Amino acid sequence: MDLKNNSGEFSRLHNLFTFHLGIAVMLSWATSLYAAFYAPWVRNIRPLLDPTNVGQVESTWSYLFILPVVLTAAWLMSIFGQKIFAQFQLMKNQAIEFGVAAIVAFGVFYLSIDRAVAAMLLGM
Repeated sequence: MDLKNNSGEFSRLHNLFTFHLGIAVMLSWATSLYAAFYAPWVRNIRPLLDPTNVGQVESTWSYLFILPVVLTAAWLMSIFGQKIFAQFQLMKNQAIEFGVAAIVAFGVFYLSIDRAVAAMLLGM
């Protein structure tokens, strides 16, 4: 394998992933902030969302903003850790590796949007 060609492919995939993760972070924050205006600010929002689930306590603040914070941390780690990620490779095919990372990031993004929409529907 040519090391220069491998590095170029990594940079291209990494830049593409980081760009799209940044968009997901911004959309996640925007949706959560928008939902914050409509959500009831209570100490325990879980019983309002699902009355049968009374065991888990979660405030509106943590319910809306924990996943955007996780996405932001992942995005910042992706930006500032590019050289570390270039040296640390789990799979032989980088496209599959970035695909798995994208699926995980999309899952967290989806959960963030889902939580914000559920909180918005409570307030309306």
